[in-house]
Amino acid sequence: MSPSFQSSSFRRLMRPRHVVVMGGSWAEAVIVSCREMGYDGAIWPVHPNRDEIEGYPCFKSIEDLPEAPDAVFLGINRHASIDVVRQLSEMGAGGVVAFASGFAEVDDGAELQDQLIKAAGNMPVLGPNCYGMINYLDGALLWPDVHGGKRVDRGVAIITQSSNLSINLTMQTGALPIAYMMTLGNQAMVGMADLIRAAAEDERVTAIGLHIEGINNAAGFAEAVHFAKESGKPIIAMKAGASAGAQMMTFSHTASLAGAHRVSTAFLEQLGVGVIEGIDSFIQALGILHLNGAPREASILTLSCSGGEASLIADTAERHGVAMPTLSDTAIAAIKPTVNPLVTVSNPFDYHTFDWGDRERLTATFTEAMKADQCVSILIIDFPSAHLGRAEAWQAALDAWLAARDATGAIAAVLSSLPECLPDHVCTWLLENNLIPLRGFDTALAALKGACDAGKASTYHPRGLSTLGDDRIVLTEAEAKAELAAAGIPSPRRMLATSLEDALSFSQNDQAGRLVMKVSGLAHKTEEGGVMLGIAGDDAITSAWQALNPTGDRAILIEDMIDDAVAEVIVGIARDPVLGLHMVIGSGGVMTELMQDTALIMIPATRDDIDRGLASTKVDTLMAGFRGKPQGDRTALIDLVMAVQDYVLTHEDKIDEIDLNPVMVRPQGEGVVAVDALIRYAK
Repeated sequence: MSPSFQSSSFRRLMRPRHVVVMGGSWAEAVIVSCREMGYDGAIWPVHPNRDEIEGYPCFKSIEDLPEAPDAVFLGINRHASIDVVRQLSEMGAGGVVAFASGFAEVDDGAELQDQLIKAAGNMPVLGPNCYGMINYLDGALLWPDVHGGKRVDRGVAIITQSSNLSINLTMQTGALPIAYMMTLGNQAMVGMADLIRAAAEDERVTAIGLHIEGINNAAGFAEAVHFAKESGKPIIAMKAGASAGAQMMTFSHTASLAGAHRVSTAFLEQLGVGVIEGIDSFIQALGILHLNGAPREASILTLSCSGGEASLIADTAERHGVAMPTLSDTAIAAIKPTVNPLVTVSNPFDYHTFDWGDRERLTATFTEAMKADQCVSILIIDFPSAHLGRAEAWQAALDAWLAARDATGAIAAVLSSLPECLPDHVCTWLLENNLIPLRGFDTALAALKGACDAGKASTYHPRGLSTLGDDRIVLTEAEAKAELAAAGIPSPRRMLATSLEDALSFSQNDQAGRLVMKVSGLAHKTEEGGVMLGIAGDDAITSAWQALNPTGDRAILIEDMIDDAVAEVIVGIARDPVLGLHMVIGSGGVMTELMQDTALIMIPATRDDIDRGLASTKVDTLMAGFRGKPQGDRTALIDLVMAVQDYVLTHEDKIDEIDLNPVMVRPQGEGVVAVDALIRYAK
């Protein structure tokens, strides 16, 4: 079991006064990188057979060091690393980057990794199988390879589980200032949550970017995210793959819909982390957060001197869920006098080329446009190729955009339709003037949406993280409905009939209408021919009994049929072995998998979470009274979902999965009824 670190435990490793390097060419590269970055601390190479490395005198062993070092780059083999880590821990070193591979990531390395953890004691070890970290703030690079960054006074921290990707990220040319680049390797001791906290504690860090391949400690990760957000450090995540675990087995519609990738996305979103899929959008989202923090909402006004760009950006905004609010009459009246009479003022705004190159007139137009109701104002502009040498008018537009921003205090960005049309030196100029550089329509708006999501408040803490045993018990439908009924979850009047006489007696009730008969004990009754609907009268009951129970040894569940449903909805609960309990709500019934119309929400969820989740589904449109049909009892549906959640949280140490499919949503005021139910729990 690896130790739990306080963020203060990493200060010496991340901001070292002295750096020790041990090893061959990889360790030598660390010295070169520190020197190139102007690191002003002490550099102490340790090598038994060399007098100096890169001009720095060598110590023969770590016992010869003047004092316990703050940071050590360990570029020696895996077996030797264990003894050296033990020595460093005993002498009080601040922390180690364990570069060597061959630990738990290979078949014969798990025991060695355990030995490394034991040897380290309470000293942080980053890795093993890890490139290390770059501190561009202080010029301290515990980094054995190339990189593309430079010294900065403040910037974003990036934490990744891929060393090679980390190199690529430092090569970005969008002028994003990177404060820290940190890699995790095997996470034997130091995990992503530890580094999130450590980065958030540095006042020079403006935002945090995560590249996530898997989350191995949901509770610790959630606490670290809350700490960072409370420290004013919004977080963007680029997620690859899914959570470290997968469903143990699928026995219901819920599990087939709630894949691990969807769960991890919902987990991050419920924590208020902005989720980004592309590497370009990831970099640009961090740029937005660095300059302005998280925008209050994803709404934009765009200005361009091309109708083609205006129509394309409108389509792109719709694709990414970014609003382009209609300009008010007041805004139009203010903007119109600043442009040619032939120009139509709208959003997107094509201001034409009448005033192209006229800084004063453009400033007037841009200033009034920025005063409208959008959250972010965007100037679309593509620079000509550098060899043409004709960019004066383009710079005039940027100068006017900057003057308008200074006059209004608006959040302002500059967007090129193609990445190559916003040159590196222009990005640098924009960033220096607190204007957001954006490249590529889809990339930029995905980044903006993610940056806005990073500003969402969250009090979410994962539940259902306890480990369940392998043995499972599946309740029959009758047992499940009885269990849920005690929790206030409505289901039809029913009887578990063991004889035809029982079934016939059920129909003789004064309230009986059409009936449903089902074979008890089948998980997927419809698919297996175990359900018959619309049964009325003794003859029909007798025929259904004989068809469903030809051998006479089955129990048959007989229920009142719900005839007035407005919509069929699935309400399911599943348990990710790493990220915990979550729910699926959306279109239900026999077409559940085909429709794929569901929202996935982590537990515990609020009524607002449920409301938003339902609103994202097509079945919500049906419940609203589609094409003149009655409205469904949406409030009762949310009540049912909350009751199911309460039941699950009461039994979270054993519940593995619940599947209510379908829940019949009846007309407004008539309530909802769960007409099928399955529960699986651990013994």
